[in-house]
Amino acid sequence: MAKAPESDDLRSLLPSLPLSNFSLSSFSLSPSSLLGLGALASLTAYYLVTRPRPMRPPCDLQAQSVAVNGEPSCRRSALLEDDSLLEFYYQDTRTAYDMFQRGSGPCLGYRKPGQPYQWISYTEVAEQAQVLGSGLLAKGCQPNPNQFVGIFAQNRPEWIISELACYTYSMAVVPLYETLGLEAMVHILNLAEISLVICDREEKAASLLENKEKGVTPKLSCLVVFNDFSDAFLERAKNCGVEVLTLAQLMVSRMKPPQPQDLAVSLHNYASPRSLEKCPSGSFVIRQEDVSISYLPLAHMFERMIQVSMFCHGARVGFYQGDISLLMDDIKTLKPTFFPVVPRLLNRIYDKILGSVTSPLRRALLHYAVRRKQAELSSGVVRNNSLWDKLVFNRIQANLGGNLRFALTASAPISPTVLSFLRATLGCLIFEGYGQTECTAGCTFSMPGDWSAGHVGAPLPCAMVKVVDIPDMNYYAKNGEGEICIQGPSVFRGYLKDPERTAEALDSDGWLHSGDVGQWLPNGTLRIIDRKKHIFKLSQGEYIAPEKIENVYMRCVPVLQVFVHGDSLQSYLIGIVVPDPEVFVDWAKERGFVGSYEELCQNPDLKIAVLEDMKSVGKEAGLKSFEQVKDIYLHSETFSIANGLLTPTLKSRRADIRRVFQEQISNMYRKTAI
Repeated sequence: MAKAPESDDLRSLLPSLPLSNFSLSSFSLSPSSLLGLGALASLTAYYLVTRPRPMRPPCDLQAQSVAVNGEPSCRRSALLEDDSLLEFYYQDTRTAYDMFQRGSGPCLGYRKPGQPYQWISYTEVAEQAQVLGSGLLAKGCQPNPNQFVGIFAQNRPEWIISELACYTYSMAVVPLYETLGLEAMVHILNLAEISLVICDREEKAASLLENKEKGVTPKLSCLVVFNDFSDAFLERAKNCGVEVLTLAQLMVSRMKPPQPQDLAVSLHNYASPRSLEKCPSGSFVIRQEDVSISYLPLAHMFERMIQVSMFCHGARVGFYQGDISLLMDDIKTLKPTFFPVVPRLLNRIYDKILGSVTSPLRRALLHYAVRRKQAELSSGVVRNNSLWDKLVFNRIQANLGGNLRFALTASAPISPTVLSFLRATLGCLIFEGYGQTECTAGCTFSMPGDWSAGHVGAPLPCAMVKVVDIPDMNYYAKNGEGEICIQGPSVFRGYLKDPERTAEALDSDGWLHSGDVGQWLPNGTLRIIDRKKHIFKLSQGEYIAPEKIENVYMRCVPVLQVFVHGDSLQSYLIGIVVPDPEVFVDWAKERGFVGSYEELCQNPDLKIAVLEDMKSVGKEAGLKSFEQVKDIYLHSETFSIANGLLTPTLKSRRADIRRVFQEQISNMYRKTAI
């Protein structure tokens, strides 16, 4: 209990009040005393009204998850009343079609260069989707979830309208992407038996037609193009038995379909082969992974599903012009309130902010302002109107439109330092999630009000999460550590037409084995600490999880991609590094190296500088000495699906990378001295 102030303390606190004039017996105050008390009362009232208030968390932040059946290694969300998991957020909203019907007002926005955004309303989008869906039925598509319709286009309003058209009549969408490569594209079209693909440009439709001409996609019979196409392309398509229509023509050829609400398939039973990957720009693009998924609005795929979920609340979705050089102009014009972003882009924002402050005085002021804002964060206060926001952070926030309220980061680990720094500088709520395609994107999510870093939050109400023993890596569930497993309605039913891989991912009790290693923290949140898959042992017996190390090294400014290699006959690691073309030349120039991107990749002295930067980041992240690479090879061509070094979900084809770089790997082991 606070001690009551003595008379001397009162005199020091209220020097303007002549206490000798204050009579306890008569309660009389002099005019100057009344004036002073009035001023003090006014200031106190102003402070109480305007003082920042901490966000009220939805649960006890020291107990964000609850043990299931008394087993600490298996936990569920503290937001639930019991062990029954949440299946539907709104009981009257059980399909993607239902979710869209809840929205109203402006829906989809687009703009031409130098012009303001134009908006299409929810009513207009729904009407166009219904007409387009009936056109799909007229072309032989069946209204059931086993009917797959391909969409081969960039993000734009027509993409969403086409997707909603499929949802309206219970068809499943298969997004296609031009970097998939010929082999992957053919595999997807044949596996899902796709007969109709919607494209944005003639060039993309032509690439699909080429596969048809080769006889490798026999099911393909109809191509729909957003824009006009040439007579030569139309004639070419006719010659191989493929009908070609514009989107407008397809909508004209509609038939009267059954009522959409009677056909819309339950999200819980929706099968669709899709997964989400991220573009380096921070935009999101869905890619194919042959996955049959049970959808849930609470934990949707991180871009299309975020969009569909936001439609449930009447959100407006604005699309960029498609030119990366105009991206920042689009953001400033759109003034977004929500920003789904990959960690790599957040790392770039962090590096850009620090790199723009060269004066020692300004740098000191920046770090002091960050510490003051972080002190507010630790007490639960998140705001963008403090003195420090107005003096230091206003330009940073203005670059993202100045209206940002929420941001979501996922897909890869993010440094706690970067996350805490950006929470302070951007003055908005930044949440971190964890999950994978097979559990419909998310299984854990940071709790509102908990602005600590270094964990991925507590289980979502739709999932139970447990850790299981990994004896080979010395992780045991009794210690709160082990492989992360997920169970619940958001977990997929299996890989499309691949029972063998399904059995590897799902055990007999329906638990999805993630391959990630997690640790339960005392407050009930989950921390990702390691990776089980692709582990190997060095000659001295130390186990290595290369993907964990790669995720650390990708925080380095000059590094775009990295492949960590080890051998059971060797005692150390080496790496193949692809520098980031967007920043590598400038990064090298700051260190006295000048040349083209390709020339710099061959510079041995610059290679040493990159290696030292990687080791520094690795040490800061807590990598052990045997987990640090001892040598690297700089490669100037990015790993991609086209060159066979990435899977369709942008994961490294480790065996193929080892094969391609076998000569460089052998040279590094031969030359490197320990």
